[in-house]
Amino acid sequence: MKKKCYLYTRVSTEMQADGYSLDAQKQKLRKYAEYQEMVIMGEYSDAGSGKNLAGRPGFLSMLADIEKQKDNIDFVLVFKLSRFGRNAADVLTSLQLMQDYGANLVCTEDGIDSSKDSGKLMISVLSAVAEIERENILVQTMAGRKEKARGGEWNGGFAPYGYDLIDGKLVIAQEEAKVIKVIYDQFATTNKGINAIAAYLNNSNEYQKKKRQNGTLDAFSASFVKNVLDNPVYMGKIAFGRRKNEKIQGERNKFHIVKQKDFPIYNGIHEAIVSEELWQAVQEKRKTTGFKREKKYSLDHENILSGILRCPLCGAAMYGNVNRKKKSDGTYYKDYYYYACKHRLRIDGHRCDYKKQWGQAKIDEAVAEIITKLVHNKKFEQAIKDKINSKIDTGELEVELEKLNKDNRKTEISKTRLAQEIDSLDSLDPSYNKKYKEMQERLDRFYVKLDSIGKKIDEVDVRIQNIKSDRLNADSIYNILRTFDRLYDEFTDMEKKEFMHSFVEKVEIYPEEQEDGRILKSLKFRFPVFFNDSEVNEISWDNESTVETVVLMSRVKD
Repeated sequence: MKKKCYLYTRVSTEMQADGYSLDAQKQKLRKYAEYQEMVIMGEYSDAGSGKNLAGRPGFLSMLADIEKQKDNIDFVLVFKLSRFGRNAADVLTSLQLMQDYGANLVCTEDGIDSSKDSGKLMISVLSAVAEIERENILVQTMAGRKEKARGGEWNGGFAPYGYDLIDGKLVIAQEEAKVIKVIYDQFATTNKGINAIAAYLNNSNEYQKKKRQNGTLDAFSASFVKNVLDNPVYMGKIAFGRRKNEKIQGERNKFHIVKQKDFPIYNGIHEAIVSEELWQAVQEKRKTTGFKREKKYSLDHENILSGILRCPLCGAAMYGNVNRKKKSDGTYYKDYYYYACKHRLRIDGHRCDYKKQWGQAKIDEAVAEIITKLVHNKKFEQAIKDKINSKIDTGELEVELEKLNKDNRKTEISKTRLAQEIDSLDSLDPSYNKKYKEMQERLDRFYVKLDSIGKKIDEVDVRIQNIKSDRLNADSIYNILRTFDRLYDEFTDMEKKEFMHSFVEKVEIYPEEQEDGRILKSLKFRFPVFFNDSEVNEISWDNESTVETVVLMSRVKD
């Protein structure tokens, strides 16, 4: 009685080029079956695969038919063991399933037959060797990349903003480097955070973000500023392994990119844009400003005007603080909250010496009183309505986001296909090492591109959400302003702070309380308000004691 068999073929682009196409494999397997007097009951094929079985529908269909004993076959014929599988665990698991239903594996080119005593052992050894060899080549490739970084050379991918890549070397791009210097200077010498620096750059006519391969956005984002501040390349260093491809726990042969906390940094051969001292100073500041501190005391209290109240001498934002004193019996006196200057360097290079500490309640109540008088104005209400109903268009950003997502999908598909081609390489091919190295370098470039696209998607998404959030804030501000004098006292400190920071941009005070009791010098709003039949952005007081004597500081242009 003749033996029954299935034919299984699998091919990659490289194998087709070497004459191992699906048709060529099938032809040789059919001749083998004819020579061995086997009856072919079915043929299954996959035109490429990954390192596991998930991407091989033909192979899985064949196993399912064997398990159902559809044709009660005796053998599965494959051209080479590498066509059956390149992962040792998958090869052995699949073979065990086949043998449970009376089917054995024959690799015609390798001369392996699992029905014989030595066959399964040979399959185990060859599968393990192929997998180990693939991992060793990957390790050697990464070791070469590390050695390149150790020598101070750029390791591939797009050049970071501030540099051009010429003949494989980083060369300073002067116009872009100006932006890098401003970011470091603003972060190190002012109280601006990453969001404020991004806004400063976008609002300035002096700095324009250049579009390039790894950055198509024409605006500076907070994530862009953060990445610039954290990248040691700007102090003339080369970092290696900032992101690592790590195995997903509980998943076989699945990996993802993970940012590393610790990684080696080497001296680069490129020119630095900022000094190492400045870069290190920025990192120290990032440690203290890069996370949110948890409060331990007065959990319901918030410094309502912190950040928008300005020092009357240096103009820097004043911060909220608390004076907490302990009694002899171990209990505490009532907390005293105040605003004070951060004592930043002034324009003349000297540190601000404004020492006065203003009680928070006094300043907060003065600002709330002014807003109460402002909202009791019929034209003010209509102006707020017009502002809120103005159209906020995110169309261009939505289009940009769709393009980025499409590019991300295409790149992901290309990366997957390349990984499949790498997996399909013949380990016995004399050119195997060369092909593997070249293809691995291409794969690395895909990972760099995907990482870059991911950052841009995050940037665009944040900008869209910010625009939508501004609209929601405007709606909530309007509802609050309509009944401000009734609602404000019922707010929690957090709600008061959110409202003030959404409505008021800056509060200026006099260095000392005036003879008539006045404290506030001016208020600047985030959008125009109506006062005394005029549309204004900012109001300030002269020597009179009432709010009615308002001097217009700036008008909104039509």
